[in-house]
Amino acid sequence: MKSKSLSFFWIVTILYITVCIVFPLVCVALSVTPGDLKAVFSTDVWLTAMRNTVLECVCSSTLSVLVGYIFAYAVVKGDIPFSKIFRAVPIIHLVTPPFVGGLSFILLVGRQGFITKTLLGLDVSLYGFWGLLISQVLCFFPIAYMICAETLRGMNPNYEQAALGMGASRLRIFLTITLPLSLPGILSALLFIAVSVLSDFGNPMIVAGRFRVLAVEIYTQLTGWMNAGISASIGLVLVVPSVLLFLAQNSLVKKNAKKTATIGGKSQFLPSKKSSLPTRIFLTAFCIAVSLAVLLQFIAIIFGAFQKLWGIDTSFTLKHIQSVFNYSTELKNSVFFAFLGALISTFFACLSAFIVSRTDLKLKRCIDIFAQIPAAVPGSLFGLAFSLAANSVGFKNSAALIVIAISVGFLPFSYRIMTSVLSQIKTTLDDGATSLGAGKIRGLFTVLLPISSGGIFSSFLYDFVRGVGTMSAVIFLVSFKTPLTSIKILNLAEEGFWGKAASLALFLTVITFSVIGGGKIFAKLISGMRKREK
Repeated sequence: MKSKSLSFFWIVTILYITVCIVFPLVCVALSVTPGDLKAVFSTDVWLTAMRNTVLECVCSSTLSVLVGYIFAYAVVKGDIPFSKIFRAVPIIHLVTPPFVGGLSFILLVGRQGFITKTLLGLDVSLYGFWGLLISQVLCFFPIAYMICAETLRGMNPNYEQAALGMGASRLRIFLTITLPLSLPGILSALLFIAVSVLSDFGNPMIVAGRFRVLAVEIYTQLTGWMNAGISASIGLVLVVPSVLLFLAQNSLVKKNAKKTATIGGKSQFLPSKKSSLPTRIFLTAFCIAVSLAVLLQFIAIIFGAFQKLWGIDTSFTLKHIQSVFNYSTELKNSVFFAFLGALISTFFACLSAFIVSRTDLKLKRCIDIFAQIPAAVPGSLFGLAFSLAANSVGFKNSAALIVIAISVGFLPFSYRIMTSVLSQIKTTLDDGATSLGAGKIRGLFTVLLPISSGGIFSSFLYDFVRGVGTMSAVIFLVSFKTPLTSIKILNLAEEGFWGKAASLALFLTVITFSVIGGGKIFAKLISGMRKREK
């Protein structure tokens, strides 16, 4: 017999998924007519956007994985100097507000860019496909790095040692052993990044120029032409490959998890042989180049915030930094909404993961699917879905819609973290709590969640940091009463106010890293207190 508290939280979870995920998607699907779909598939503009999106997805995903894998190989197996520093670069870049890459790209290689205009004296612009390709590779390679680095660390180096002892060259060992064993991680990274590229809104919006892609057209059609049907149709066209890629990636991750035991740990293995000198030189140079490209983005934002007019008048000024105080409402909203969204997302991630992995309640398979579905839906389409759903029921609270959009957008990440954390906790702890008279929910809040505090905190921190800079999912939901910093930065960049845009971006980046630093200090204090209690 199920306890009342367990039933209550199950109902709350079902309601959250139904109201905040299923209902908006149904609304956006119902807004599409056969005529809208016919127009999308018969108009040259949309067909071109589809071809561009496919080209962008293939090229950006492939290059991102290539850069991420080489970087991961260099750090994990390359025995290069300063590997600890290089290891931190992708992580730092991953938690940077997403619009920083696109904005800094224009400051560096735009028509008035520091590299193109100041250093090279060229009157050119990389707006379009090539600019989008470069900005997306720099944006998404950290994801490939994390997945591939984990795969490389899990390999049994004895295979490589044995091949080396039998006289195989290092190149042959890499091609016949290391690379084949890396393929599951590479494929997983490729599928995950492909979904992210298809959903990417900030980079195409800022640097794609006339290179049309579907994620931006969803926004353009509604705001520019007030055509909700065409906008929703474009979104549905984009959802189909996103969902298929997501399902393939999710299936691959589960298969790899089962194979981990066959690969084994590393504790009993011999240390790997050092790479050859030419290989280490190449890998070090590669890591330096990529790290400099990442570092240049931060430098561009900093210098852009203190120059009078980027690319024209480089004299020092504080007026852009001072202008940040004119946008205090945007900053407060961004931080407050991200905080609430992260709380809600982490809370329902914990409940969903618990129901799916620790109970036999009905619909837990549906909960598992819909808790992850937002990862496959472009943010701009979800923003449109929330807008249509709110209009259909006459709900006009913009702040609440923004908070819900943030919570839903990052639910899949939190859910995966909590599922992974709970899978590592033995079910005997649940049984022990039950034998002492505790119900399922009491066991969750008094036993499982305290043990999972590290994962919960990481989930909340990531959701908050990404929520502060979120753009695509909320761009349809902002109003004059609820402005956000990320949207203001986009507007300032489009209007050519680079100094103000850079200042706001710099300020938001400082907030982001301050929160991360404060979070780490807080986590260490809690850990120290627990050790002293023991």
